[in-house]
Amino acid sequence: MRSRITTKKRVWLAPLLAVSLITVTACGSETTNEGGEKSGQSVRLTGAGASFPAPLYQRWFKKYNEINPNVEVEYQSVGSGAGIEQFTQKTVDFGASDVAMNDEEIAAIERGVILLPMTAGSIVLAYNLPGVDELKLSRDTYVNILLGKITKWNDPAIVKDNKDVKLPEKEITVVHRSDGSGTTGVFTKHLSAISEDWKNTIGEGKSVQWPSKSSFVGAKGNEGVTAQVKNTEGAIGYLEFGYAKQQGIPYASLENQSGQFVTPSTKSASDTLKAVKLPDNLRAFITDPEGAESYPIVTYTWILAYQKYEDQAKVDAFKEVVTWALTDGQKVSEELGYIPLPENVVEKVKESLEKIEVKK
Repeated sequence: MRSRITTKKRVWLAPLLAVSLITVTACGSETTNEGGEKSGQSVRLTGAGASFPAPLYQRWFKKYNEINPNVEVEYQSVGSGAGIEQFTQKTVDFGASDVAMNDEEIAAIERGVILLPMTAGSIVLAYNLPGVDELKLSRDTYVNILLGKITKWNDPAIVKDNKDVKLPEKEITVVHRSDGSGTTGVFTKHLSAISEDWKNTIGEGKSVQWPSKSSFVGAKGNEGVTAQVKNTEGAIGYLEFGYAKQQGIPYASLENQSGQFVTPSTKSASDTLKAVKLPDNLRAFITDPEGAESYPIVTYTWILAYQKYEDQAKVDAFKEVVTWALTDGQKVSEELGYIPLPENVVEKVKESLEKIEVKK
C-alpha cells in the first residue's frame, strides 16, 4: 500500500491574481528507479520563468497535488528573461518562456534543450477609462500610442474609430514591462512586423528602450502591469488576456491584417492558431496572423526542459507532471483565459517529451 507523505503547501500571492513564487506539492504515482522497481521516494522539481502562464501553472500544480502527493513543484514567476537565464545557469530543473529560445540560447545549453509548448494566449491592450466600455484601436493608432506620438485619449485618430464613444481629453499613460519579458518579446515582434517606424526606432526583444517620457511607466511582470493599469485612470498597457479577464479590466478590439477589428477571446485566439503550422522543433512565432477572424497578437508559451538529466526520478516525475498538464490540465485553460492546445499539437509535444532522458 502506498504511504502518503504530508508536505507543507506554501503559496505567496503576488499583487492581484498571479503568483510571484508558487510552492505547492504536486505528485504522481510512485517513481521508479532504473531497475523498474517502485521507490516511493519524494521528488522536488524547481522551475522559473514567464509570468504569462503563472495563473494556469498555479492551478495545474494545485489540482495535481489533490490527485497525487509524491512530487513537489516550485515555480517562480520571474519573467521569461530571468527564467531563461536561470535555466542556462542550471539553477532550476525547468524554465518557462513566452518566446521560444533562439539558436544561440539553445547552443549555450550543453545538456540539450527540449521546447514544450504548454498553452497559448492573447496579449491585450487593457485600459482604464471610466465610462468607456468598448474601444477600437487601428494598427496605426495603437503603434503611435506606444511610440508616444498620440498622447491624448480624444486624439482624432482614436475618435475616428470610436465615433459613438465619448472619449475624455485626458493624457494617456502607457504601462510597459520593466523586466526582461517574453510578453514584451512577443508584443514588440508583432509591432515590428506591422510598423516600419516601430521596427526602426524601438525594435523587438524581451527588453526594449521605451520612449523616455513621464507618461511611460514600467512595472514588473504581468501582475505589475495589471495592477498599474487598474490603479491609473487614463492608463493603457499590454498584458496577458487571462489577467485582464480575471481582474475585470476592459481591453481594446484591435485591427488585424484583414482590416477587421477583433475582440480578444478564446475563439478569436483559437482561430489565430488554426492559421499557424507548428514546425517539428515546436518553435512558432506568430507575428501578424492572416484570417478575417484572427486576433492579431497570440503566442504559445513554452516550458524549457533539458534533453538530459542526471536523476531518473526527476525525469520520471517531470514527464508525469507534463503529461497530466497536456491532457487533464488543458480542461481548465479556457476558464482562466488561455487557449487549450489543439490535439495535433498535444501529440507533437508528447513525442518531444519522450526525447528527455537520463545522462549516461
